[in-house]
Amino acid sequence: MSEETHKKKEHDEKHLDKMTVKELREVAEGLPHERAIHDMKKEELIAFIKQAKGIKDEGHVHKHKPRGKIKMTKAEVRAKIRELKILHGQAIEERNKDTAVVLRHQISRLKKISRRVAEA
Repeated sequence: MSEETHKKKEHDEKHLDKMTVKELREVAEGLPHERAIHDMKKEELIAFIKQAKGIKDEGHVHKHKPRGKIKMTKAEVRAKIRELKILHGQAIEERNKDTAVVLRHQISRLKKISRRVAEA
């Protein structure tokens, strides 16, 4: 198998979901089929191509890290947010933009944690 063919096969296997319907139909045209390919939807085309090429579906891959248990109480989270807001205000007064941005991100993250604690 030539290098170009090998790259194309690897591309087809890993990136079928990113291909357009038109590209998927072109790939499916080269495979033996009984149904009319032009009537298939994108999901059906991907399933057909994977089945015809013997590609095993790996299922859904999680893109986000699993969330661990929250180790802080709601009061502790709020106290930390108040501390960071004071530091953020000081950084703005000192015109330290980089520190202010970092503190703003930390505050935002803690607010998300606070909401999760409240739900639990």
